[in-house]
Amino acid sequence: MMLVILECLIVVCIVYLLYKFIDQKRNQSCYILHYECFKPPDDRKVSTDFSGEMMKRCNLPLEEYRFLLRAIVSSGIGEDTYGPRNFFTENGTNSTLSDTQFEMDEFFTETLDKLFSKSRVSPQDIDILVVNVSVLTLVPSLTSRIINHYKMREDIKSFNISGMGCSASLISINLVQNMFKTHRNKLALVLTTEAIAPNWYNGKERSMILTNCLFRCGGCSVLLTNNPALQNRAMFKLKYLVRTHLGASDEAHTCGWQQEDDKGNIGFFLGKNLPKTATRALTENLKEIAPKILPLTAICRFVLLVNIQKFGAKYLHIRGKKKVGLNFKLGVDHFCLHPGGKAVIEGVQRSLGLGDDDMEPSRMTLHRFGNTSASSLWYVLGYMEAKKRLKKGDRVLMIGFGSGFKCNSCMWEVTRDLDDKNVWEDCVDNFPPKSLVNPYFEKYGWINEENAATELEALLES
Repeated sequence: MMLVILECLIVVCIVYLLYKFIDQKRNQSCYILHYECFKPPDDRKVSTDFSGEMMKRCNLPLEEYRFLLRAIVSSGIGEDTYGPRNFFTENGTNSTLSDTQFEMDEFFTETLDKLFSKSRVSPQDIDILVVNVSVLTLVPSLTSRIINHYKMREDIKSFNISGMGCSASLISINLVQNMFKTHRNKLALVLTTEAIAPNWYNGKERSMILTNCLFRCGGCSVLLTNNPALQNRAMFKLKYLVRTHLGASDEAHTCGWQQEDDKGNIGFFLGKNLPKTATRALTENLKEIAPKILPLTAICRFVLLVNIQKFGAKYLHIRGKKKVGLNFKLGVDHFCLHPGGKAVIEGVQRSLGLGDDDMEPSRMTLHRFGNTSASSLWYVLGYMEAKKRLKKGDRVLMIGFGSGFKCNSCMWEVTRDLDDKNVWEDCVDNFPPKSLVNPYFEKYGWINEENAATELEALLES
């Protein structure tokens, strides 16, 4: 009799421990309930003519002006991107604190009002708030401005992140993911944007002028939860997230940073070694996430081919004509890549061996919205959703780069068929166009000609 009781107790303990293990795993899940991207008013669109006017205000020497126009021509950015309000006033690029505050307030009220309305979640239900803006620090912090505006709870956990560059949104997601491991049934908000108004570079250094061409206004608010009761309402489930940081390397650390030029103008420096550093960061990141997201057969095939190639080179003196690479399409249905610029998109495409269809969402995002820093990834995701490409069970790989230097990636699983046109509603049916005409090339393409100097002088005088 005692033996039977003992056996029953053992079975009960095993069942209880198994239940606790499963319950803990469920509690550690991270779901996206809703996300909302920001679209400024149409009167803030940065047209080709307006770009030319903006650059003329900088009073650049002829060669620097020519360099800047050449950069815009090859950037892949269209005419429908957005600038901050002060760019369209008498202040121009000379922003005030109120200009910066307006830019931030406009972003978070526009996106959060829509997010709370569509998700049927109250601001008082939010347990965790994370905001990332790389090149801006307000006092009180932006998280405090949001908490005050929406009268959120006194026990809310808030985090204000800066200096993380274009990969900051995945860092914020990782922070929430870690919070979810020790806090049950919570709702979290991640807001990701960049301050454009106070960060126009007014100097003449080419390595710092470049950012004036690339960055545009934008932002995104994301609502996440680890509450199993809400998983049926979720859009995505986070499967894996990997962060790679090369900050210990001086070369990587200095390839992109904020600094002053010799005239005291503050700007963001982009070094010539940036592409090399980004490639190294991407390689290191993919080494870690690949075994998590690819089937075992793909990994084994890759290892086998690499070793055969090494054996042939060492003992048979046969050099492989083509570098062996992993086929990420075996484990990924959609690639959500940071549209940092035309060169960034093309570089990642070559590294991963992807086709033009895989890169379409990133290219169209760059053309329509420009580089909106850390929030760019969510515009790319929005494009896929607006095109009705995201079906239940699909796997989406996000990859972002940031100063430091960092490469962060994560895998999302689509939990239901998605078809909301979101921020792309007014234009998605026009994408992709038959030919992606660059309006800047039509107007300024001639600057690459040898006799462009005379025409440039005439343009500057006009």
